Amino acid sequence: MASLNVGSLGEYIREQRRTAQYSLRQLAEAAGVSNPYLSQIERGLRKPSAEILQQIAKALRISAETLYVQAGILEERRGEGLELRAAILADPLINEQQKHALLAVYDTFLRENTAPRGPARKGAAPKQDQAADGEQDAPRAEQPAAQAGRDRET
Repeated sequence: MASLNVGSLGEYIREQRRTAQYSLRQLAEAAGVSNPYLSQIERGLRKPSAEILQQIAKALRISAETLYVQAGILEERRGEGLELRAAILADPLINEQQKHALLAVYDTFLRENTAPRGPARKGAAPKQDQAADGEQDAPRAEQPAAQAGRDRET
């Protein structure tokens, strides 16, 4: 685990609070913490627990994971991934269920793209060939039959 950097965590929370246009009192109320306690966190005087960080993150509509990284509780996995997660979780145009579904799909794609590649990918090539063959062969087979039917009618 990384070491705790409380000062920069407080500065980060203050920056996020201002971006969200919350007063200190509004954020404290939304996060379920006291105004003096939140003030002490922002000034780097107090070390919040993971649970308090989660409450603050929820109130700010940002990723708790982002705050955990800022606090040094978690190691940063990928800068872009965290920024993307934070953007999704902060988006006011989608609800919580949609946010979690979107993150689940994103995580699935990451797992698929980082999985070892080997014989399992072999199955994709025949499917493409088969589809291409099927599309090309079917019209050719139908054209002579259709043409023959028209020739008989005339």
